[in-house]
Amino acid sequence: MEIDQLIQAKWIIPVQPADAILQHHSLAITAGRIVDILPSDQARQKYNARSTFDCLTHAIIPGFVNSHTHAAMNLLKGLADDLPLMHWLHQHIWPAEARWLSETFVRDGTRLAIAEMLRSGTTTFNDMYLFPDVAVRCVQQSGIRASIGMVALDFPTPWAQNADEYINKGLVLYDQVKAESLIQMSFAPHAPYTVSDPALSRIATLSNELECPIHIHVHETAQEINDAISSNGQRPLERLDQLGLVTPHLQAVHVTQLTIEDIELLSQRGAHAIHCPESNMKLASGICPVPQLLEAGINVALGTDGCASNNDLDMLGEMRSAALLAKASNSDASLLPARQVLQMATLNGARALGIDHMTGSLEVGKSADLVAINLETIETQPIYDPLSTLIYAT
Repeated sequence: MEIDQLIQAKWIIPVQPADAILQHHSLAITAGRIVDILPSDQARQKYNARSTFDCLTHAIIPGFVNSHTHAAMNLLKGLADDLPLMHWLHQHIWPAEARWLSETFVRDGTRLAIAEMLRSGTTTFNDMYLFPDVAVRCVQQSGIRASIGMVALDFPTPWAQNADEYINKGLVLYDQVKAESLIQMSFAPHAPYTVSDPALSRIATLSNELECPIHIHVHETAQEINDAISSNGQRPLERLDQLGLVTPHLQAVHVTQLTIEDIELLSQRGAHAIHCPESNMKLASGICPVPQLLEAGINVALGTDGCASNNDLDMLGEMRSAALLAKASNSDASLLPARQVLQMATLNGARALGIDHMTGSLEVGKSADLVAINLETIETQPIYDPLSTLIYAT
């Protein structure tokens, strides 16, 4: 049988089924889709491939889904470090953006971020930044898969002057990319403290009508919670729920400050949580209670945040950090095993973005979004468990 590509690997870790590690298997690919996964000796007899790739020292895994980025902020990497979130934002990041933000800035920063992500195994990213039209063009030129946020704020920037203009310009872009196979749009109100009730209500209505995701920072710091209670008497998630945003479309980013009631709300509404461990540790924002969220049946995905607060887009490092942080903060070494953090970085991210029918795991019929990682290096020897080696030694 004729196929486009045959990839032979020492190991294939498909993520689905959850515990599968396939040794000496091959992927048969045609028109960018996986048509078969089978033992390599059978694959060579069954298929006549136009191209064959021998990854005989590699583990093949699904491409990473980086579920929270600010790609253009790669150009602000290292600008201000060792600071808490609000000081970092108000005294450094927002003033820098006021000086430098432009289409050219977003183009160059997004291109740099995409190159970094592709080099480190990310094949899909979920972005939130200004000039999303420029980000769309960068994605089109690169071939990466992306969900691009239609950012919304109450204050003016070079992209828009008020919340309605942000939303309206985003909707124009939404219509323009409908036919794109690698791009989808999401509503991206920055945070409850930067977007007012009327704009949030409008976004909730539009999200429901268009079945479009909502990508928002929420419950990131204790100060955010305290300020919200002082100003309106509600926790931010309570307010968002009242406005109609806490639904299966919600991607709640950071969520480091959660009560039992907050977790129950996210679970009941079917919302998704996006965990950014390295950014949260670096800014001392708090720790997302990932084991408790998973126990409540909440889908938890993994993201790096922007380079300005991380300071890289490396999902391999993010997986290791997520696993170790969960173990240390809960005094339980069994939490977030290698299998689970790999799923958070791949399939769970695809679920949060609403694209798990096409990517996030290596299954017949899905897109061939995959990464081959060489495990036969000095640093990874010896190998007792390729999945454990992947998470803790690469």
